This record gives sequence, C-alpha cells and structure tokens, in this order.
Amino acid sequence: MLFGLTLIGCSPGASVQPSLPPSPTPAPPPPPTLDPGHVAKGRQVYVPWCASCHGANAEGSPNWQEPDTRGDLPPPPHDDTGHTWRHPDLQLAEIIRDGLRDPFNKTPELTMPPFGDRLTDEEIADVIVYFKSLWSPEHRRFQEQQNQRPMPSPVPGVGQ
Repeated sequence: MLFGLTLIGCSPGASVQPSLPPSPTPAPPPPPTLDPGHVAKGRQVYVPWCASCHGANAEGSPNWQEPDTRGDLPPPPHDDTGHTWRHPDLQLAEIIRDGLRDPFNKTPELTMPPFGDRLTDEEIADVIVYFKSLWSPEHRRFQEQQNQRPMPSPVPGVGQ
C-alpha cells in the first residue's frame, strides 16, 4: 500500500511544487548624488536673487496656494512642501531665465520676473541643484524621472 502512494505522488500528472517565498520588492534606486559645491553655489545665488520672494530657506510665501487680491499666486516654496520637484530641470531653468505668467494672473506683469539677463546658465543650474538639496529622496527620484521625459515646447506661461 505504501508503494502505491509513492507512485501517485511521483506520477507525471502530480503538480506538487514547493511554495517559494515571495520575491522581495526591489529597493528604489538612490536619487542622483548632488555635488556639495554646486549646492553651496546655488545657495549663494539663491539668497540675493530669490530669497526676498521665495523665503530665506525656500519656504515660499504664506498662503502661497491662494491668489492675492490681484489674482496672482504668491511665490511658492522650493522645498519639499512646494511643487518645484514636479518639474524637469529644463522647465525650471526656462522659468528662472524667462520668467513666468501664472494662468491665474490677471495683471499685465509676469508673475515671476525673468533673471536671464542677471544670472548665467551655470548660476541657474546651481540654483536648481540647491533646490534639489531641499527635497526628499522620493521627490528627487520623481523629479529625475521628469528629466527623462520629453518636455512640451513651449512651456505654457513661460516668458509670456
């Protein structure tokens, strides 16, 4: 009788397979490393040119998501609490260089003035690296993915 049970368990139709432990979810890749020298240079550029509107530590204006009496949205934060990390480097550089008109802006002025006549491309790139130093690893990874996507041209509101 024992012989019969052994044959059934080993027959070609049997599908008894050992259960395998679930494969672990691979850890997300680390965000790109930031050069501390570029972070420091970016902060040196940020303080005199950007901090008066966006805050000494890139915290943005209070109530930055609510339009003011003129219809302008106040300057947003560039740290983790804002939305800067949602945009690719090229778009951020374009906004800094050419200025931005927020779609809610009801005035003739740009919401953010252009800095292309005052900052070099290298200084603009350093400011963006400084912003990245303020973001969580998850936001930096997301932003790096945005850098890999094709950017629409022209970016709505930039320089208009």
